[in-house]
Amino acid sequence: MKKIILSAIMMMATAGAFAQHAVGSFTIQSRFGVNIANVTDLDGSDPRIAFAVGPELEYQATNWMSLALSMMYSAQGCKMDDITAKIDYLNFPLVANFYVLKGLAVKAGIQPGFKLSVKANNAEVNDSFVNGFDLSIPVGLSYEYKNFVLDGRWNVGATKILKDDVDVIEGSKAQNTVFQITLGYKFGL
Repeated sequence: MKKIILSAIMMMATAGAFAQHAVGSFTIQSRFGVNIANVTDLDGSDPRIAFAVGPELEYQATNWMSLALSMMYSAQGCKMDDITAKIDYLNFPLVANFYVLKGLAVKAGIQPGFKLSVKANNAEVNDSFVNGFDLSIPVGLSYEYKNFVLDGRWNVGATKILKDDVDVIEGSKAQNTVFQITLGYKFGL
């Protein structure tokens, strides 16, 4: 245990060399990419492959840690049999980036999201049974090279998709789960 703690302290002490931007600086990044989304607690559901896009503002708090806030349009949902359930959100991930190697950051945070639309096979459906708010926990890695950022995150759902009074259908405890890969480009402010 002492070796693990000592290794962690040494890694944090040397992490100052790994920051990409000056302490106290802000950057803005445009991100776009692919979602591989699914819904937990639904037997036979398959992933919906869709897209995510939006800007991210990042503040370099220390040599080894930054905070980033994004606004992402995120196409989510799942496929079942011949039906594609599309639940699209406007998500606001707030993540802490911990730079462990030059260009490489480990990230974790919290992501509130707000439902924009619900469709089945491209037809609008009554979305009154779907919660308007979704909360996820994003964890992942990113790599930055010459202001290009490749980001991979797993957004683990923390809230149910369906409202509490909807408990008689299969999947009433279902949550979103999304693997998201994006490419971005950072600009200094």
